[in-house]
Amino acid sequence: MRIGSVFSRLRRHSVIYRRKAPSSSRERIFLLLRLCSQPMPDAANILPQLTDDGRLPYRLACLCDLRDADGRILLIRRQKHPNFGLCSPIGGKLDMDTGESPAQCAQREIREEAGIEVPIDRLHLVGLISEAAFEGAGHWLLFYYRVLGPVEVKTGPMNEGLLEWHEPDSITSLPIPETDRKVIWPLINKHDTSGPSGLPGFFTLHINCDGDDITWAVEQETPTAG
Repeated sequence: MRIGSVFSRLRRHSVIYRRKAPSSSRERIFLLLRLCSQPMPDAANILPQLTDDGRLPYRLACLCDLRDADGRILLIRRQKHPNFGLCSPIGGKLDMDTGESPAQCAQREIREEAGIEVPIDRLHLVGLISEAAFEGAGHWLLFYYRVLGPVEVKTGPMNEGLLEWHEPDSITSLPIPETDRKVIWPLINKHDTSGPSGLPGFFTLHINCDGDDITWAVEQETPTAG
C-alpha cells in the first residue's frame, strides 16, 4: 500500500483522534496497522486486488444494448476506468450485497446512466461472455442484454463520460476495446435476428486475455441460416 493511501485513510478516520487521541507511539502504530489491513477501495475496478492466495478476482457485470427508432446504438465514451477513452455500452457490476439479479442490474444501470425506465420483460439476454485476466486485473462474467424496441435517450455528458448514438456499421471504427472489436461486436451482429421470430439470438463466449495474444472460443450459439 502506498503511504499516501495510508494517510488518506488516517484523514478519513480523523474522528478517532477527535474522540480519543492515541496516547503513545505503540497505540499509533496499532491504529496504522489496523487501517492498512483493510481492503483498498477500488470503485473503478482498476486495481488487481489479488485474493489472499494470489488469484485474480472474478467479477459479475452486465452490458446493455439500447437502440433508437433509427437503429442507432447507444454507447458511452468513457472518462473513467476501466476502458478510459473508449466507447462501450451502458453497464456495470452486479450488487453482490443485495443479491441483485443480472436483469435487475441491467435495469438499474439503464436508469442510472441513460435516465430511463425499462421493464425487465424488455431485457433480452443475448450473450454470456467470460473474460479471463482482462487487462491483467481480473476475470469477468458479462451478461449482455438487448433492450427490445426503440428507446429515446438524451445524449451528452453524464457521470461516466459522454453518451452518444452510433450507426451499427460504424462501431468497429470507433475507439473500443480490442476484445469488443475482434470478437464481441461481430457475434452481436451475427445474432442480431437469429432468434425466434427474428429476435436476437444467443451465444456464450470465452475470451482468454492472459498472454500476448487474445484467444477465444464460442461455446454455444443460436444456429444461423447458411
